[in-house]
Amino acid sequence: MVSQRLISGKMVAALAICVSTLSSFSHSAFALEDTVNPELFDKMEYRFIGPYRGGRSVAVTGVEGNSNLYFMGTAGGGVWKTENAGLSWTAISDKTFKVGSIGAIAVAPSDPNVIYVGTGEGPIRGVTTSHGKGVYKSTDGGETWKLVGLDKRGQIPKIRIHPTNPDIAWAAVQGNIWGPNEERGIFKTIDGGKTWQHVLKVNVDTGAADLAIDPSNPRILYASMWHHGRTPWFIKSGGEGGGLYKSTDGGESWDKLEKGLPTLIGKVGVDIAASNPKRLYAIVEAEEGGVYRSDDAGKSWSLMNGDNILKARAWYYNHIKVDPNDENTLYVMNVQLHKSIDGGKTFETVSLPHGDTHDMWINPENSLNMINANDGGATVTFDGGESWSSIYNQPTAQFYRVITDNLNPYYVYGGQQDNSTMATPSQTWGDGMGIEDQFAVGGGESAHIAFNPDDPTLIYATTINGTLTEYNRDTGLTRPIMPYPEYVFGRNARDQKYRTNWNAPVVVSKHDPDTVYYGTQMILKTTDRGVNWQEISPDLTRNEPEKQGLNGGPITNEQAGAEYYNTVFYIAESAVNKGELWVGADDGKLHITRDEGKNWKDVTPHKKEAQVNAIELSPHAQGRAYVAVAGYKLNDYTPYIYKTDNYGKRWKRIDEGLPEDAFVRVVREDTEREGMLFAGTESGMFISFDDGKHWQELDLNLPPVAITDMQVKGDDLVIATQGRGFWILDDIAPLREVHKSLDNEALFQFEPVDGIRLLSGGGMTDQPQAKNPPRGATFRYYLKDALEEEQTLRIDIFNADNELVRTLSSAPSAFEKCAKGNEDVRSPVKFKHPATKAGYNEFVWDLRREPLNCIENVKLFGGWNGARVMPGDYKAKITVGEQAQTRAFKVLPDPREEADKAQLQVVEKSIQATESLLNDLFAHLQKARDVRAQLNGVSEDNVMLASDVSASIERIVSAIDDWEALVIQPKHQTFEDDINWPNMLDRQVRFLMDNFDRTGAPAQAGALKRLEDLEAKWQQYKVQLETLFGEEVKPLNEKLSKQGAFDLESL
Repeated sequence: MVSQRLISGKMVAALAICVSTLSSFSHSAFALEDTVNPELFDKMEYRFIGPYRGGRSVAVTGVEGNSNLYFMGTAGGGVWKTENAGLSWTAISDKTFKVGSIGAIAVAPSDPNVIYVGTGEGPIRGVTTSHGKGVYKSTDGGETWKLVGLDKRGQIPKIRIHPTNPDIAWAAVQGNIWGPNEERGIFKTIDGGKTWQHVLKVNVDTGAADLAIDPSNPRILYASMWHHGRTPWFIKSGGEGGGLYKSTDGGESWDKLEKGLPTLIGKVGVDIAASNPKRLYAIVEAEEGGVYRSDDAGKSWSLMNGDNILKARAWYYNHIKVDPNDENTLYVMNVQLHKSIDGGKTFETVSLPHGDTHDMWINPENSLNMINANDGGATVTFDGGESWSSIYNQPTAQFYRVITDNLNPYYVYGGQQDNSTMATPSQTWGDGMGIEDQFAVGGGESAHIAFNPDDPTLIYATTINGTLTEYNRDTGLTRPIMPYPEYVFGRNARDQKYRTNWNAPVVVSKHDPDTVYYGTQMILKTTDRGVNWQEISPDLTRNEPEKQGLNGGPITNEQAGAEYYNTVFYIAESAVNKGELWVGADDGKLHITRDEGKNWKDVTPHKKEAQVNAIELSPHAQGRAYVAVAGYKLNDYTPYIYKTDNYGKRWKRIDEGLPEDAFVRVVREDTEREGMLFAGTESGMFISFDDGKHWQELDLNLPPVAITDMQVKGDDLVIATQGRGFWILDDIAPLREVHKSLDNEALFQFEPVDGIRLLSGGGMTDQPQAKNPPRGATFRYYLKDALEEEQTLRIDIFNADNELVRTLSSAPSAFEKCAKGNEDVRSPVKFKHPATKAGYNEFVWDLRREPLNCIENVKLFGGWNGARVMPGDYKAKITVGEQAQTRAFKVLPDPREEADKAQLQVVEKSIQATESLLNDLFAHLQKARDVRAQLNGVSEDNVMLASDVSASIERIVSAIDDWEALVIQPKHQTFEDDINWPNMLDRQVRFLMDNFDRTGAPAQAGALKRLEDLEAKWQQYKVQLETLFGEEVKPLNEKLSKQGAFDLESL
C-alpha cells in the first residue's frame, strides 16, 4: 500500500491477490452486522510522535533514603517513576489503571514498596481534566497495581499513610467535578484498602481538598474541606461546611477549627512543621485570605500574609509545604513558587522551569533536595531551587485539537495545555522526532489551528482571551488579527462584542485558502488575512445572559475566559459544496448554512444543553454528518454520537455499546471504507465497522488516556490525547480490509505497507526522541492458528521481473549461525523472523536483498547483509504449508533524491557488481581454505612423505596464507582491530557497496572508478590463486592420487 509516511498525495496501484480462493473486494463491501474478531488487528500499534515536553503534574513524592527515586502523577498521563532524579521517567501505571488523571501519590514511610495512588486531579479545570476512578495500591514499588476502592468517588487530591503501619491510610476525596455527590470527605482504611470507612462527611457539596498528618503522632490529622462545584459557566468555591478540621483519634472524629480563621472559606491548603508539630500553616481562600499560621496545634490562627499573589485563583492552586527541618521555612504554590524563611511574614519567588505549581516534596534528610509538580511536569532540585531537572523528557502533553498538513513528511499541529501551539513532523529523515524538530505556530495553549494544507505558510491559531493570530512560517512573524480586540480578563462575557470560547474554532476554507472563518457567538469571515471581518451569521447559541456574567464566586471571581458560555465551539466546512458550513455551540445548538451565511437552519440533534464537541462531514455522502456531543460539564458522562443523512432533518443516535461513562469528544469516518467510524472518548479509542451499530475497543497499545481529537490522514489515523501527546496508527489498511469471515481463513495477507529507500540522514541530540515508523516494507498477515514447531512460514519477495530477491523464514538459517559466529562486538548481529502466532502479525522487511555468502572465521566489518533493493514494484508471497497469498507493493525512492531511471540503474548495477565480487571472493577463499586444510591433513597423517612432496605442501600452504592476507585481514578479531591493521580487499569492497547503497543516484564518478580498480585488483588476486591451483596444487594432487591414498576434494 502507498505509504503516507513520506509520500504526499495518493498513488494508486493495482493490487494482486494471487490465491485462487480469494475473491476480489472493495472496502465498502463489508457493512457488518456484527463486531469483527479483534484478533484480526489487535497487534497493530500506535506510534507516539511526541512531544517530550511535560504536561501538568499535580502530585509528586520522593522516597526518604533514596534521593534518586521519585514518583510523579500527571493530569492525564498516569503515574511515572524516575530512578535518576529526573534525568528520565518511566510510566508505571499503563498496564493496570483505567484512567490517566492522578491526584495523589503517597509512599509508606515504613515500607517504600507500598504506594497508594488517588486518581482524579484536584485542580478541576473546565477542560483537560478527567474524572477519577478510585485508589490504586502497589506493594512492589510500582511494578504492579491493584484497584483498592473508592472508584466512584471522583477526584482524590491527597492520601496519607500511617508512619509505621502501611495498611492504615487516609484519602481526601474531593468528589465529582460537575455535580454534588454523597461520597465526599475523608475516608480511612485499616486493612490496606480492602475496606474504607467514611470518617469525615460534611455535605454533598463539600469535599476534602487537603490532608496533613502529624509525623510525631499519627492520631492527629488536619483536613481541609472545600465547598465547591462547577457548571460550564461558573466555578463555585466556598460555602457551608468549608474550612479546616482536626482529628486526635486517627480520623474517627473531627472538630472544626475556627478561631482566627475567616467565616466564609473556600479552598484551603494545610501542612505541619515536622520539626515542631504545633506549628501549622494554611493558605486560605477567603475575603481575608492568605497565609495563616497556628503555633498551638490549630487552636488559634493568625494571618501572616494576605498578598493576593499567594491566594490568587485558589481553586487551581492553594497548596502549602513546610520545610521538615525548619518551622520558619515554607513554600506556597501558585502561578509561581513562593518561599518564606520568616514564618510566613514575607515571601520571595523561586524560579522553576515552568509555572503553575501544585505539589512539592522536601527531603527530610536534605532540605535543598525537592521535587515540584507544575503545569510543565515534575522537576527535581538538589540546591534549593537554583537549578532543576528538565521538563523536556516527559511525554505527558495535553492537546486540545489536532490538524495535519500535506507536506512531505506531513506535520501534526495542536495547542498544548499551559504551553504553546506546536507543529511536529510525523517523522523525520533522522533517528526520530525531538524538541529540536518542533516549533510554535502562534495562537496558544487552547488553539484550534487552520491553514491551507497544501501550502501551510500562513497559519491561523486561536487561544484564550479571544486571541487569534496569523503566523508566517517563512518569516516567523506572528500577527494578532482579533476581529475586535477586547481584553477578556476580568470582564463578563455578555459585555463583550464577541464571546469566544477558551477553545475557539478557526477554519481556512477548503475552496479558497484566502477565506478564513472564525467562531465567536456568531461566524466571522475574512478574505484579506484578518484586516477586515464580516459577520455572516446571527448569534448561533442559546444566548442566555444569565450565564454570561461572573464566572466565579462567592469569594474569588474567575474571569479568565474559560467559563465564557453560549459560544461557537466547532466549525466544519463541506469539502464538496462551497459555502456549506456546519456550526456547533458549547450549549448544544447546531446550525447549518448552504449559502455561506445568507440563510441558517437550526438542526440541533441533542435537545438538552451539551457541548457540540466535533462535527464530521462524511467523505462518502453529501448531507451525511456525524456529531459528537459531550454533556460532561453538566454531569452527564453518557456517550452521544448523532448521525444524519439529510442535512440534519432527522437524526439518530449510533452510540449504543460504548461504555456508559465514555463521553465522546470526536468521531471520524474513514476516508476509504464507508461506515467505518472512529470514536475518541474519555475512556479511549473505539471503532465501528458498521456505521455505529456496534462498537469495539481500538486502544491497542495506547495508555489509559482521554482522546481529544483525531484525523484520518491518508492511510494513517492521527490522534491527540489529554495527557500523552500525539500518536499515529500508521497505515490502517488492515482495518479497511477486515470482515467477519476473515477469521475463518487459515492465512490472510493484508495489503503491505510500501517501503521507502531512505538515504543517509540523522542528527545529534541529547534529548529524548519519539520514534519514526519502520523504514522498510511491512507485511501484515492473519493466522487462524499458531504454527506448530515443525511448521515454517516463509515470505518470498519478487521484483517486477518476477526474480526472487529475498526469502524470509520463521525458522533460523545456517547463514544466521555463520554471521553470528563472525560477529563484530561493535555491531551485535540480531535476526528477526516472521511471527507465527495466532491472529494478527507484522513483519518489517529492511529492503535488503539476500545476504552475502557467509564463511566462517571472517570478520567482515560492515556485516554480511545484502544491500537494499532499488525503488520499483515488488510482490510478497507468504506461504504456510499449502496455503499461499501474494500481494503487490512498492519500494519508493527517497523523496529528497533527484534521480532518473538510468541513474538508478547505474547504482543498481554497481551494487550488484560489489555483491558479485564479494561472493566470488568468499567462494575462492573457502576453496583455498579447504585445500589448505586438506594439505595440512596430508602432512599430519603421513609423517613419512617424500621430501619433495612435503616441500611442495609447505610452499602451497604458505602461498595460500599469503593470498588470504591479501583478500581479508586475518588479524581482525575484535573492536577497533580495523584501526590497528590494514583493511584488505573484502572490507574495501564492502565499504564501497555501502557507499553506493547510502549515496544513491547519481553514482559518484569516484565511486565508479574505485569499483573498476577493485574489480581489477580482484581479477589480479583471482588469477594469482587460480595460477597457484593450476601450476602447483593440481600437479601435487595428481602425484598424491597416483599413490592411491590422497585426493584433494576441493579440486
